[in-house]
Amino acid sequence: MAHLLIIRFSAIGDVAMTVPVIDSLARQYPDDCFTVVSQSSLAPLYAYCLDNVNFIGVNLKTDYKGMAGMYRLYRELSVQKIDAFADLHDVLRTKLLRILFRLSRARVRHIDKGRKEKRQLTRKKDKVLHQLKPSTERYADVFRALGKPVDVAFHSLFSTSQEIPAKIIDITGDKRGKWIGIAPFAKHQWKTYPLEKTEELIAYFTSQEDIEIFLFGGSGKEQELLENWSTKYPHVTSIAGRLLMGEELVLMSHLDVMFSMDSANMHLASLTATPVVSVWGATHPYAGFYGYGQQIENAVQIDLSCRPCSVYGNKPCYRKDTACLMDLSPQKVIDQIEKVIAGNKKTGV
Repeated sequence: MAHLLIIRFSAIGDVAMTVPVIDSLARQYPDDCFTVVSQSSLAPLYAYCLDNVNFIGVNLKTDYKGMAGMYRLYRELSVQKIDAFADLHDVLRTKLLRILFRLSRARVRHIDKGRKEKRQLTRKKDKVLHQLKPSTERYADVFRALGKPVDVAFHSLFSTSQEIPAKIIDITGDKRGKWIGIAPFAKHQWKTYPLEKTEELIAYFTSQEDIEIFLFGGSGKEQELLENWSTKYPHVTSIAGRLLMGEELVLMSHLDVMFSMDSANMHLASLTATPVVSVWGATHPYAGFYGYGQQIENAVQIDLSCRPCSVYGNKPCYRKDTACLMDLSPQKVIDQIEKVIAGNKKTGV
């Protein structure tokens, strides 16, 4: 029996993409123990894993701040017998942990992020446009290097259809028609579909009596906007601030389709085997961050010579017009959502 320690602190989408790999490892190596260390708030992502997967939540801003905090984390983790250390993050904090665990004679491997390939993909001139290795495969490569070959074979967090808890039913009501999730926000504006265009989608679908729309987002201004939309349009309900992450995942598993940006909600819905129609602006699925198990035709995007201009969507549009998003018509998105709904076999509960 081997004990593998796995580190991936952030971001939500990146941590979500570790789940298919770790779940597959746990099933293929049932005699081994896998301990995952990540943000405390992300514990629901691992709640449905097998018993040989343990989750340790940390708060890097308070309890484990800075290099001193990393050393304290190492001391606490090293009390357990760690045979191998998988660094799925490769940042300064985790590099320090790698050194410490190597000194304690654990086998240590870290992710190859393919930075050179990603620079070639996103440079202004002479882009090298081709599909890069998905993040899930980059994670899997770390375990292969540790002597744990893994076949990533994952379908959903939920092995069976989850009954909708009363708390969620109180918000959504019983499912009778089709349910669409809409997550209109992303961390950076250069991968966020213009909100007025997203509102056009909502106005279109709310004209159909058999469709209910659920809006996903964060607190503050996001929550305020979503609540305004839910008041303005029939058959629209804002979920923001009303459900915990684990409850949101259950709700996502009952959606017929999720519409999102290249963002955390795309990855969360992907973990529930729900089809996601996603908008791509400054970023591109080629970079390897597409939702696990999603069909590439559900990535709605415009082919422009300047795309992609960024791996993470954090660089301002050098054209100054954000044509990749502004020129993407709501009708193109609507057509893809309707295509997915027509082919989705989910039924009411």
